[in-house]
Amino acid sequence: MKKNRFDFLDSTQKLDKEQIRKSLTYWQDVWRRLRKNKLSILGLIGVVVVLLFATVGQLINPHGYDVQNRDFKNVPPSFEIYKIDDDMYVYLTEMYLLILVNEDGKLLDKFDSSHLDGDPITKIYNYRLLNEADEEIALVEIDFSYSTDPLKADENILYSINYKGIEYKETYDKVWNKSFLLGTDTVGRDLLSRVMYGTGISLTIAFVAAFINFFVGVLYGSFAGFFGGRTDNIMMRIVDIINSIPLLLYVILLMVVIKDSSFEAYVLDPIFGAGGLGTIIVALISVYWVGMARLVRGQVLSLKEQEYVLAARTIGVSNFKIVTKHLIPNALGPIIVTMTMMIPAAVFTEAFLSFIGLGISAPRSSLGTLTSAGAEIMQTYAYQLLVPAFVIAFMMLSFNFLGDGLRDALDPRLRKG
Repeated sequence: MKKNRFDFLDSTQKLDKEQIRKSLTYWQDVWRRLRKNKLSILGLIGVVVVLLFATVGQLINPHGYDVQNRDFKNVPPSFEIYKIDDDMYVYLTEMYLLILVNEDGKLLDKFDSSHLDGDPITKIYNYRLLNEADEEIALVEIDFSYSTDPLKADENILYSINYKGIEYKETYDKVWNKSFLLGTDTVGRDLLSRVMYGTGISLTIAFVAAFINFFVGVLYGSFAGFFGGRTDNIMMRIVDIINSIPLLLYVILLMVVIKDSSFEAYVLDPIFGAGGLGTIIVALISVYWVGMARLVRGQVLSLKEQEYVLAARTIGVSNFKIVTKHLIPNALGPIIVTMTMMIPAAVFTEAFLSFIGLGISAPRSSLGTLTSAGAEIMQTYAYQLLVPAFVIAFMMLSFNFLGDGLRDALDPRLRKG
């Protein structure tokens, strides 16, 4: 009998040592690749922050976006205070309004300056703090002669404050505005609340315009590419005609026409409310779909020659179902990326239109209207321009970073493992 030349393996040696990667669905694989892109994750976090800022922020902010407090107008986010008594601190605004504050920077009351009395020659004026019965509680004298005295120009003193015979020339401390975190505007409205509300308005316009353009552009472009021939030629020539006019110029002309017609008052205002919100949405959705239509048409032209489309036609699937069930889902990657990029483009367009006076009207606000108002007084109150401008820049960067990451994650040709 021949000796057995085979050595039998034990059970541990029979195990497959090859490392097999867990099977992932398409969207799980997209999320896996998206997480590897740090800028896209930062963009996603930024988008979430902007959404929470515009929604939850308005719920927890104690000030209304349209509530005016003219006693505290044009108060910046931080300011210098004078200590004129043991427990009395004051702040003199750029408009020479004297405000009573506490040591932490909370605004308490405004000194009466409606009828300033004093000597116009010496430029010494009186500010009175009144109680509810209009009785004088405190009297503060401010000497403005320092600001016009050339001999004291090197001292960098614009005025001096006198209280109970004591003169105060130097500030006590610089504090943050605890009552209005980002300051107030020209009529005393909380800037933080208005920026929150304006961000919500800008996002509403952008999302509504993007979603409507998504459906219009996708359906228009997919049917043009699917049917081809004369149908495609006619449909795309319409797109070419719209595209021949600069989109921004077309939107401006359309908004002017709508505002001068009764369509806004009788149709748009009952739906979107007064203030021009409906006008700008209609203007944006009327032209922004052409880019999406061109993209989807190109995708459908390449996809309709695939075997699964021929198989669907063979078994009698209708053209509408072929487009909606097979072609559009397979072109969803570029569509999502384009839609993500459309949102910051719509935000910028809305901001530009509001900046030139064609957007949202008072008392509503958008980021564009806030930027426009801040630009008029930027040399004196720069924060009223910088705050909404920063929010616009942050929003656009966040959506662009997210869109770039989605483009790489949704394209299987860019897959690296």
